[in-house]
Amino acid sequence: MFYTVFMVTEEMIRRIPKVELHDHLDGGVRPETIIELAKEYKVELPAQTPDALASWFHRGADRKSLALYLEGFGVTLSVMQTREALERIAFETMEELAKDNVVYAEIRFAPVLHLNQGLNLESVVESVVKGLERGSKATGIRYGLIICAMRHMDAKTSLEMAELAVDFRNRGVVGFDIAGDENGHPPKKHIEAFLYIRRMNFNITIHAGEAFGVESIWQSVQICGAHRIGHATRLKEDMVIQGSRIENMGSLSSFIRDRRIPLEMCLSSNVQTGAAVSLDEHPFHIYYRNDFRVIICTDNRLMSNTSLTKEMHLAVTHYNLSFRDLEKITINSMKSAFLHHDERIRVIYDVLKPKFASIRRELNLMD
Repeated sequence: MFYTVFMVTEEMIRRIPKVELHDHLDGGVRPETIIELAKEYKVELPAQTPDALASWFHRGADRKSLALYLEGFGVTLSVMQTREALERIAFETMEELAKDNVVYAEIRFAPVLHLNQGLNLESVVESVVKGLERGSKATGIRYGLIICAMRHMDAKTSLEMAELAVDFRNRGVVGFDIAGDENGHPPKKHIEAFLYIRRMNFNITIHAGEAFGVESIWQSVQICGAHRIGHATRLKEDMVIQGSRIENMGSLSSFIRDRRIPLEMCLSSNVQTGAAVSLDEHPFHIYYRNDFRVIICTDNRLMSNTSLTKEMHLAVTHYNLSFRDLEKITINSMKSAFLHHDERIRVIYDVLKPKFASIRRELNLMD
């Protein structure tokens, strides 16, 4: 366990402006909403009250397996098959993020998983964008939508998702991702989708190094051209580590650090899926203390029973982060967002820096 002399409290963290870059739409649905929609669409649920349903998701997620962690998504997806449901859930996502003082968020989802009741891909994306846009106007949060392909599906479907992402690039979509269980589904099998995104000068983030090792991360960066990596917990296998110091790095980890490729770190879910044995053995502090660009994210707020405030508090209590560290990570998150450069700079200098400075002055923080 790592300790800090001046402890940043959870209440202090709740007040700071935040940037969320790895948040799954179907992993953060309100339990109350799931129950209401299930009743409307005649969907059977494993529990009938919001508290009991939330507990069911939390227990199901914490089984040290990514494949088992993903089982809960079958329930949330079952009520996300209509325009109205998708718009509502997207809107409520923005409301929940606003409660946590998020000022910019990138929400990701896989449109191909929302076609069971006759919607087409375009109407699925339109519905989510409509909800996010309505939520943005109500809360003031800026957003970007990331379209996910699924690893277990064929390469043709992934290319279709890539084309869909580019089609909506001026209507709220800011990037392309591939998600799902890594085992047996390497990113290079979907190379045509990534080549298309690169030809179209668009943005790529890839789930890699969570349930599979360094090879998955290498393929994502060097073959598929990822601009960010989701999770990357197993990048540490490309390093020789002594305590919190890296004694030697392989060519991949050196490349990632040198090129400032951001690592989207999700502490709670990484422990729950078994990507990290425990928080104390999670590589976050190794990466951060050795100048990798790490970002704190939630992944799935419902499944992992978390928020950005909770994730940051875990980082403070386990890795000795200061208020300044949280500010640095937040600004690095905004630097890594898939917005245009001038828009990122505007959020950093007009929103993040002034708000952090104001809180420091108010609390007389000298760290």
